[in-house]
This record gives sequence, C-alpha cells and structure tokens, in this order.
Amino acid sequence: MILAANAGVKVTAIDRDEWAIAAATEKLAPYGSRVSFWQGNFANFKPVSEFDGIIADLGVSSAQLDNPCRGFSFKHTGSLDMRMDESQSLTAATIINHFSQTELREIFSKYGEERFSGRIAKRIVQKRPFHTTTDLAQAIAATVPPKYRHGKIHPATRVFQSLRIAVNLELQSLERFLSQAPYWLKPGGIIGIISFHSLEDRIVKHRFREADILHCLTKKPITPDTDERGKNPRSRSAKLRFAQRV
Repeated sequence: MILAANAGVKVTAIDRDEWAIAAATEKLAPYGSRVSFWQGNFANFKPVSEFDGIIADLGVSSAQLDNPCRGFSFKHTGSLDMRMDESQSLTAATIINHFSQTELREIFSKYGEERFSGRIAKRIVQKRPFHTTTDLAQAIAATVPPKYRHGKIHPATRVFQSLRIAVNLELQSLERFLSQAPYWLKPGGIIGIISFHSLEDRIVKHRFREADILHCLTKKPITPDTDERGKNPRSRSAKLRFAQRV
C-alpha cells in the first residue's frame, strides 16, 4: 500500500525471517528497484540515508504461527523451535530442556506475566525432555488449577509467548531499535510502531516520551475497529503509536 500510494516512494523492507523476505520479494517484484530488502534484526540495521517514515510491525507473523514446523503455536504438533531467524542456534527446545527451574520461572514470569510460572517451571523440569509443541502445551495445562484449563485463553499461551520472546531476544531488540531509529528519520519524519502485547507497548510508549528528538502524536494507541477485528481476529490486541522527529 505504501508503494502503491505514490510512484516516487521507495521502501527498505527488513525482516529476520528468510521465508518472509522470499515471499515479499516475489509479491513486490512489480515495484522493481523501488523496494529493497535486508534480512536481519532491525536493531542491527545501518541505514545509508535518512527516512521520511519508519513503520515497525513487532512480533510473530501469521505465516509463522500457521506453519507447524516453526513451532510458534501449539494448535498443531511441531518441533519446539520458535526462531524467527533460523540461522541462530538458540531454540525453544534448548530453553525448555536445558535451562534451570529458576531461569524458566523468570522467563515465564517476566515475558509472559504468567501467574503460575513457578509450578509450571517445576513441572517442566520434572517431565522433560519435551520435543513437540503439543506435548509441552498439554503438560502446562495439566499443571494449572482445573478452573484455568478451559478459559478463553489456553493455559499454555503465556508460556509460549514468553519462550518466543526469550528465543528471539525481542524486548532487548526493541529497546535497541528504539534507541537508534529516531536518528534514522529526517526532521519532520514519522515513526509508527505496532505492538501486540503490553510488554512491547509499554516500552514503545515510554521510549517515545523520553526521546528528546521525538514528539508523540498519539496520546493513546490506535486500536483496530470492530470491522477490522471481525475480518482479522488476530488484530484484536494490536496497538499503534506514532511519533514525529522534531
């Protein structure tokens, strides 16, 4: 949509996932040299010129969630992988099967805000090794009190979120990105960040407010309306914030 909006617009597209880069390269081929691609962590990007605008869409994608072999979801059986960049060595299986009970508890509590992090960590250490997403999800569900097993949110949801964040160092990468990205903008340039959980949104909100060269354009985040949530249920937790370089 950005490329289609104006024939003079050029886009630099960044993603850690080589599958995403390949899919986007094919889909955006009609735009030719107006779009360039860079595979890697956006926190490590080094621009050669300033941008008029930056948009960052955080977290995991639907394509990753829906592919069982990537291990991001327990909806289907898959390996405990969860790497956005498959060239890195750390996987969810490494964390689950080799980290200490204390380390697991801290990950589940810090990155998943999981109230039963202690008992879940203890159960995992007792029952490991785990090899598949569904085996891990079932073990977590069996650990929490019965009344939490059949709620709107599956008992393993927060643990899987925390593992994904830990595997990909998502919050550390976001902090690094936000410390640099405002300086990639031209004066008057705008940065927008779409986050999908409170940990991300909290960081974005505070870093936008704290940056001397940014002026916040959104006092409250923009959220999807009823129509968008109906068409795309996964958008329900999305929050978009904008800031402008002064």
